[in-house]
Amino acid sequence: MRYRRAWVPGGTYFFTLALHNRSQTLLTDHIDLLRNVMHQVRERHPFETLAAVVLPDHLHCVWQLPDGDYDFATRWALIKAAFSRQLPRAEPISLSRNLKRERGIWQRRYWEHCIREQEDLERHIDYIHFNPVKHGHADRASEWPYSSIHRYIRQGLIAEDWAG
Repeated sequence: MRYRRAWVPGGTYFFTLALHNRSQTLLTDHIDLLRNVMHQVRERHPFETLAAVVLPDHLHCVWQLPDGDYDFATRWALIKAAFSRQLPRAEPISLSRNLKRERGIWQRRYWEHCIREQEDLERHIDYIHFNPVKHGHADRASEWPYSSIHRYIRQGLIAEDWAG
């Protein structure tokens, strides 16, 4: 099946990726692995992470792709595959996933949105930073350790008590 995607060379995109089993906590349990995999992919296929948050069962981020490049799909495929390959096998794998050589760790699809203007970007960054509060993982956005909000606080772009 072909999905309709917004292919904008050099575009800025908001993404949501989720685990297949939303009751698992693999992303935060293996946060160092996820960080290393993303770093390795970024070395070969550059992108800038403008904002990100990793929750136990899903993540959100905003990427800026290099000029002329719109291939976020390859980057996500590489990240998902490398992360999955390095986890111990524990999950049941359906026949259809087995035939496609998938582990069953991630949901097959992900959400992407092409950012159109500055207000859209700011709204999505706020959404990312507030997400741990929304899901009950923290009382204040700055309490969640796996968020780019800490970089924004260090740079003086957001107050530490933002969204408290």
